[in-house]
Amino acid sequence: MDKAYLEEDLWIRGTEINYLFICPTKLWYFAKGITMEQESEWVDLGKFLHERSYFGEEKEVQIGSIKIDFIRRGSIIEVHEVKKGKSMEKAHEMQALYYLYYLKQHGINAKAVLNYPQLKETKEIRLDGHEEEVKEAIREVERIKSLLVPPEPVKSRKCKKCAYYELCWV
Repeated sequence: MDKAYLEEDLWIRGTEINYLFICPTKLWYFAKGITMEQESEWVDLGKFLHERSYFGEEKEVQIGSIKIDFIRRGSIIEVHEVKKGKSMEKAHEMQALYYLYYLKQHGINAKAVLNYPQLKETKEIRLDGHEEEVKEAIREVERIKSLLVPPEPVKSRKCKKCAYYELCWV
């Protein structure tokens, strides 16, 4: 077990890993407690999809510092994340990989499944061969969280739908 990361990752949430791959500026604001998501119709749509999908599942499973959308237990534990669409697929994959890494550090072997209910698609994710990538993401999240000011935003198509748009561009 990698002790340095076991203790360090207790302060990192899956959302922070996700935001690292969406926008480091968004990650910094979120990590500093500046949460704009309650104002976002896109976040509301995502919550609606999550609530209306996958009936009968135990949802919002909290394990230490991570909160998993739902878990299925079988011969191997399946960690499920519900997502609206694939436009942020790398961020979704890294969030799922982080959950698998986190669980492995706590002695739990699992696989992850990304669920896209609107697309009627799923994608299976396994940690095999990705541990160094996850460790690098953890280090980068910690670096960004330690900054005194937010990283300079980089304008992209995804900015228009971002809950933090006004902080960066208005």
